[in-house]
Amino acid sequence: MKTVGIDQVNLQDCVNQAQEDRLIVTRDGHPVALVIAIDEEQLELGQDASFWKLIEERRGQRSVSREELEKSWPEE
Repeated sequence: MKTVGIDQVNLQDCVNQAQEDRLIVTRDGHPVALVIAIDEEQLELGQDASFWKLIEERRGQRSVSREELEKSWPEE
């Protein structure tokens, strides 16, 4: 992940750099934006009602905390 000051780039530079890796844009040393690349599949999923229904259903299910997961992980 790369970090760049807002006064050091323009939109075209941000888009180009985001194609390679995530880009954090800062103002006065503080992060103000995260620029990431997106592809057509992501756009299609984001507009698919059945995808969001699956997400909503999953969020309603019980989750496992990291601590529980680590306890169940076999030791090496």
